[in-house]
Amino acid sequence: MKFRIIASLCAAALAAQFAFAPQTLAAESADAAANEHWVSAWGTVLQSIPQLANLPPLYRAPEVGGRTVRQLIYPQLDGKRLRLRVSNLYGTEPLVIESMSVSSAVSGSSPAIRAGSAKPVAFGGHNAVTVPPGGQATSDPIAFDVTAFQPVAVSTFMGKDQKLVAWHRVSSQVNYVSSPGNHANDASADAFRTRFTQYAWLTNVSVEHPSAQTVVAIGDSITDGMRSTLNANRSWPDVLARQVAQKSGGQAAIVNAGISGNRLLSSSPCYGEALVSRFERDALRQPGVRAIIVLIGINDINFAAMPAHAGLDCDAPHTEVNADALVRGYQRLIAQAHQRGIKIYGATLTPAALPPEREAIRTAVNASIRSSHAFDGVIDFDQALRDPARPNVLQRRFDSGDHIHPSDAGYAAMAAAVPFDMVFGQAKAAH
Repeated sequence: MKFRIIASLCAAALAAQFAFAPQTLAAESADAAANEHWVSAWGTVLQSIPQLANLPPLYRAPEVGGRTVRQLIYPQLDGKRLRLRVSNLYGTEPLVIESMSVSSAVSGSSPAIRAGSAKPVAFGGHNAVTVPPGGQATSDPIAFDVTAFQPVAVSTFMGKDQKLVAWHRVSSQVNYVSSPGNHANDASADAFRTRFTQYAWLTNVSVEHPSAQTVVAIGDSITDGMRSTLNANRSWPDVLARQVAQKSGGQAAIVNAGISGNRLLSSSPCYGEALVSRFERDALRQPGVRAIIVLIGINDINFAAMPAHAGLDCDAPHTEVNADALVRGYQRLIAQAHQRGIKIYGATLTPAALPPEREAIRTAVNASIRSSHAFDGVIDFDQALRDPARPNVLQRRFDSGDHIHPSDAGYAAMAAAVPFDMVFGQAKAAH
């Protein structure tokens, strides 16, 4: 008999035309709430998959019912025990997990796992769990040796009728779906023939650690790491995490809460809830969070001018914004973070080869971020990436080719631009 996790619901109204499920914040178990030593070592955030007929291939989910989904993650902290969180945030039907295991992966580019390394994952003492629509569930603690930055495989055998209705679309990591059946403990890669580059259901891995802390990087595709090298962990939060681990002695992790296409002020059918709507859930409620880095706004500026499309219009609504509106949005985030006693750092918007009227908004927003002192500190990604001769465009070596998203070298330059002492001083002191 399955153990049903009943989540507390906190509804938030979103645009009806996008058919989003109610926003849900589920209470953690009593054990997790009482234990202050659980720290996020890895995380991602979900977005709903548009529920339309004839979706473009980019938005078509693999068949998962009665199959095993194996996902590869890279925790950023060492530890002896971990917990997993699964979410049914946008589900309209129960999420049915028949069994789940965590294993040491052979590599980050293969579904094979090390023989004998699989450990069962339990929820309230039960191997199966049913999560209601809008809910989430945190596993019992699992005795498992976690080595920072080494791949871990999470294998989930799904209920026979399970559908994938939400995911993190741009994972920059290949994950796998098996042939029908429970292959959660299979060491071989043979059953895992379907590949997909999203994360599904799994939203957080926390490690028991006596003194570490988490910094959340939240924003859009530039935080998400779009156009970085697949299976290589080259987003700027990934690069920053490795740099910080060396400087802090493994006392800090960076959780990436970016969503490609995300906006500060507007939700959309393909690119998730507006950041002002998801900030509480996706940033402030991360276990062990002590600081947040915010980089968002370029899509708010750009999508207003995008042409409308018949059928699936991912950029809708095409809301006009100005610098003042974006600054007011930042102020909402700052107030929420400070109410929780969490530091929040504002990042300047990076060059995007915008036409003059939109470039004027970007430069006005950056001027406000730099001069207002509203954030606890400023991270000047614009200065780190721009061409000195043409400050509205990326330096050529930092351009992935679309003139918006950085290359691997550009993401590394962004990581290097984050002042370590400002953001991670406490981790340094702890070490």
